[in-house]
Amino acid sequence: MPSQVPSDRLLAALPEDLRPQAAERLKTAGPVLRRLLAGLYGDRAGFDAWLGDLMASLGKLHAERAPELRALDLQRTAEPDWFLNQRMLGYCAYVQNFGGSLHGVAERIPYLEELGVSYLHLLPFLRPREGENDGGFAVTSFDEVDPALGTNADLHALTTRLRTAGISLCSDFILNHVADDNQWALAAKAGDARARAMFHVFPDRDLPDRHERTLGQVFPQVAPGNFTFVEAMGGWVWTTFYSYQWDMNWSNPDVFAEMAAAMLRLANRGIEVFRLDSTAFLWKREGTNSMNQPEAHQILQALRAIVDIVAPGVLLKAEAIVPTRELPAYLGSAAAPECHVAYHSSLMAAGWVALAEQDTGVLREVIRKTPPLPPAATWLSYVRCHDDIGWNVLRAEAQVASAGGAPARLAAVARFFSGAEGSYASGAAFQSTDPNAAHGSNGMAASLTGLQTAATEEERSLALRRMQLLHGLALSFGALPVLYMGDELAMENDYGYLDRPRHAMDSRWLQRPVFDEQRWKHRYDKSSAPGIMFQGLANLIRVRRKHQALAANAPRTLLADAPDGVLALARGDGFLTLMNFTGQPQDYALQGAWSDCAAPGRVEGTITLAPYAMHWLARE
Repeated sequence: MPSQVPSDRLLAALPEDLRPQAAERLKTAGPVLRRLLAGLYGDRAGFDAWLGDLMASLGKLHAERAPELRALDLQRTAEPDWFLNQRMLGYCAYVQNFGGSLHGVAERIPYLEELGVSYLHLLPFLRPREGENDGGFAVTSFDEVDPALGTNADLHALTTRLRTAGISLCSDFILNHVADDNQWALAAKAGDARARAMFHVFPDRDLPDRHERTLGQVFPQVAPGNFTFVEAMGGWVWTTFYSYQWDMNWSNPDVFAEMAAAMLRLANRGIEVFRLDSTAFLWKREGTNSMNQPEAHQILQALRAIVDIVAPGVLLKAEAIVPTRELPAYLGSAAAPECHVAYHSSLMAAGWVALAEQDTGVLREVIRKTPPLPPAATWLSYVRCHDDIGWNVLRAEAQVASAGGAPARLAAVARFFSGAEGSYASGAAFQSTDPNAAHGSNGMAASLTGLQTAATEEERSLALRRMQLLHGLALSFGALPVLYMGDELAMENDYGYLDRPRHAMDSRWLQRPVFDEQRWKHRYDKSSAPGIMFQGLANLIRVRRKHQALAANAPRTLLADAPDGVLALARGDGFLTLMNFTGQPQDYALQGAWSDCAAPGRVEGTITLAPYAMHWLARE
């Protein structure tokens, strides 16, 4: 077996002027790519021929990359940590809810610029399955925009306008599954053997039942089990999420080649970031939960090597909602880079736990267990997203100093955010019929922090403080922070989903409202909830942009001298974040003199933090 990737096939597909640069990238990433792919598929007959064809395909896609995108590749290659800057800020929205269409989103670019956004994550906008499609996560075609949202030309126009504004577009790229009306699924149902091999299909229940012994269930209420009988396939198809989402068989090299090419075609349309969905589920192994398998990481590392060769200006973001100890693997190491960014779901959930318990014990434990990262990699921090808050990622941290055990502790938090036991929260339980279980929690941030139930000005003020506190944590922790559409305007739950039969059983639609134009118009009114939230958040964003100590890669130190309800986090050289997660004033003794960055003034000695208050302090 040759020791090098057949790079000549890639280079031959390029014009002369692009070959020297590609050859230089191949020196580093080429051998890595071959090693990874040989580890996954090297024992298959015809591996070298398959790899040669793959490299020729990569060369063709490289040649098709537009000059402005190749220029961006060069710029970012020269500054590989460009996305760690404290000026980076994300915004996440559904196209149909934010702008109605891709063209409508383009019209909102001035608003994104006003907020300071440099990264826009648009939730699934590719052609979805007809009928039920899990909010667009059941993809029929990776090469077509959803006709309800626009055209491929609209996508190109949007990415061009965003790039001019200094905003990178992020697209979901669903790795684990496709819709049952995807071209490969349709071909498989029609009897195409090659297409059938792209999925996991079993003639009877023997193997599925053996796998089920150790598999979890993602949606136990609405989609129990992990396999679906499909008559046209004459067997049971692996369907981790919904029956209409067929898991791809990544042990088949054809799946890797097809998906890598699909990703690069999207990159050539101007997508600069890919949110790699369901990365933990890619490799199946009997006797395990078929999550976080070593081969899943090999696949992601191979995709990273391909990006480093063909489109190094592109970022890969891992959507792996797993416990803290399992997160670092998705970022890889200096020797084996994987994704550039990974969701820090444990940090997000722990912030909400701190509010419910008025204690920062779990949050501190998460921060203590957050490991250092390889170069040019970062966490993604956030307060809410389109999905539920999953509490079980915190089992290890919640077990520390927990008399009743982690499950009972997290179940109490889940009940709190469903509005039980006198809570201020207006949320909904997700995927559980057991009131004592640590079910997921749904709801917009404003509703979960008490704005929806606020009956007095004081209650409203406290709700908005809680909401700004959580956003302050996401902005100051040391990550790439992403705002969820509507949170900056304190938008509340949308109960309209209950009137839509396709959505009524899925309470995640609570946090998928249409952008509220009236609240947007009041964003400068400091007497209104939208104005208070928008102006407070905008001020924090402005302050963050000025301080290198708040960059994603600046040092982070957890200070142990704070009261139980307070989080004290030192950042960089001479920057301190103090956050009070309780409804009572809390005192903290400062060493030396400090300047309050968000509310200018000099502070020294003992500072008293009001309920749910936060202070960003710079040493004088």
